[in-house]
Amino acid sequence: MTYCAATMLDAGIVFASDSRTNAGVDNISTFKKMKVFERPGDRVLVTLCSGNLAITQATLSHLESVMRRNDGSPHLFSVASMYDVAELIGNALREVRHRDAPFLQQSNVDSGASFIVGGQIAGEEQRLFMVYAEGNFIEATAETPYFQIGEVKYGKPILDRVISAGTSLEEAVKCVLVSFDSTMRSNLSVGLPIDLLCYEKNSLAVTKVRRFDEKDEYMRNLRSQWSEGLRKVFGSLPNFEWN
Repeated sequence: MTYCAATMLDAGIVFASDSRTNAGVDNISTFKKMKVFERPGDRVLVTLCSGNLAITQATLSHLESVMRRNDGSPHLFSVASMYDVAELIGNALREVRHRDAPFLQQSNVDSGASFIVGGQIAGEEQRLFMVYAEGNFIEATAETPYFQIGEVKYGKPILDRVISAGTSLEEAVKCVLVSFDSTMRSNLSVGLPIDLLCYEKNSLAVTKVRRFDEKDEYMRNLRSQWSEGLRKVFGSLPNFEWN
């Protein structure tokens, strides 16, 4: 399993993904699930992926091969809008699943996969999309300013209580990391390292990237203070009176 989240704010977009993949408790590996396509001054595209690792890797490889061919086919560095980027990813995902899913089904292997893709292309506003396994997609709005994929249920209440379009990037980073901590505490299939990228609106460049592992002091302090704070708030709640 995995957990990825992205929040679209007035000030920019925060992306985060864990790195754990597993096929059982005795077969756990680490793979980076965040991919950045950047041409400074022109575009920043960030993808997060969840689901069948072979499917997501094949989808990204297909997108990269189209760029390398340079045969006139539309690709991630040639299209003019983030909508077109989401459509390219959706089409590539649909094509890979159409090719590979029947063979995976023969071994009862789930071919499901999904992506979050966001960023900004010069000439338009920043945008954020979630691409489903079927290749269709939806876009984040001011009313729905974040997307999650993978093991979403444990971190969602944290994001619901904090994230809005007006949330600052600094507050959103803390909120997203707390949502990861809550998820990791409740589900062993999600784990460190966590990859974090903070994109500042209209910068058209990646300047803030961080990886948090088990030894990271900030992450350890965040987890400790969050747990301690929850216990203090819980202890201060009024007792229920039996009438």
